[in-house]
Amino acid sequence: MERTHTFTVTGDQASARVDVFLAEKLAPLTRSQARTLFEKGLVTVDGAPAKASHRLRAGEVVVARVPAPPEGREGGPEPEDLPLDILYEDKDIIVVNKPAGMAVHPGAGRRSGTLVGALLHHTGELSGIGAPDRPGIVHRLDKDTTGSLVVAKNDDAHRDLARQFKAHSTRRRYVALVWGDLSCDEGTIDLAIGRDASDRKKISTRARRKRRAVTRYRVLRRYPHLTLVELRPETGRTHQLRVHLASTGHPVACDPVYCKRKIPPAMDKAVADMLKSIKHQLLHAMDLGFIHPSTGEPVEFTAGMPPDMQRLIDLLEERCSNRERG
Repeated sequence: MERTHTFTVTGDQASARVDVFLAEKLAPLTRSQARTLFEKGLVTVDGAPAKASHRLRAGEVVVARVPAPPEGREGGPEPEDLPLDILYEDKDIIVVNKPAGMAVHPGAGRRSGTLVGALLHHTGELSGIGAPDRPGIVHRLDKDTTGSLVVAKNDDAHRDLARQFKAHSTRRRYVALVWGDLSCDEGTIDLAIGRDASDRKKISTRARRKRRAVTRYRVLRRYPHLTLVELRPETGRTHQLRVHLASTGHPVACDPVYCKRKIPPAMDKAVADMLKSIKHQLLHAMDLGFIHPSTGEPVEFTAGMPPDMQRLIDLLEERCSNRERG
C-alpha cells in the first residue's frame, strides 16, 4: 500500500527543482530517495510524469506516490521487550532518556537491542516514512551517548520535527566531562568535519569532504585533570561534539574512539578507579526543546544523568570540597 501526497506550487517555490521540493515536503526523505520516486514513475506534475530536474512553476500540482514500508516492516526491527525511560508521551511523540549501550536503530551487524525495537514493543505506533529500519526516528544519539531523544508516532509529527531539526531551530543542551583545563570559560568551535578517508567509522576535521560544524561551549566546573562543560550544537553532524572537543585537545573522557589520553598517575585514586569502570563516553544530552508538532507550543524536556556519570561528578565535587575545607 502506498501513500499519495499532493502539493500545489506557490510563487515563492517557483523555479525550484522538483526533487529538491519533494525532499523538503516529504522530510525526512532525502534528495536521493526522492530521485528514486522519479525513476519508478511515481511523481507527476500537472498529471504528466516528471523528471527530477524539472523546474517548478507557480500553480503546478505535484503528486508523489510513496510506497509504504512492507507489511510487518519486513527487513526492519522487530519489537523487543526492553526497558525504557520515558520522559513524555502523547498521541504524536515519545521523548525518552536513552541509556548508554543502546543503539537507536539497527545497523551493520546489529539487529537487536535497539531503541526502535523497544519503542515498537511499547507502542506499536511509529511513523512509517523514512527508512524501514528507522520508523519514527527524527534524530539520533551515538550508541554510547546518553540522554533526551524525541521519536515521532505518526507521519505528520515526523515531517514537522524533521523540518525543525533540518532548520536547526530545536534547542539542545549537552553536558560532558572532558580531559584537561579549558583556557576559556566559554567559546565557539567552528570546524568543518567529514568522514575520515582512512577509517570510515570515524569523523575527522582532516577529511577530504567536509561540512561546516559549529558548537558553542561553556565551562560549568573545573576539577583536577577534568572539566565539566555545557555544549550547545548549532549544527547536527555525526560525532560532532566528540570530534570538536578532541580537536581542541580536550576529548570527552572515556570516549573509546576519539580519546587516547591515559589516566595521569597524579589523579586521585578513587576518581581514577571510577573512570576505569565506566564503559561509555561521558557525554549526555541533558535538555531538548522544540515546537510541539500538534499544539504549536514550545516544549522542553530534561533527562537525568546516567548514574555512573552522576556518581563520578559527585565524587569530584566531594574531593574539591575537602580540598577547600583543608
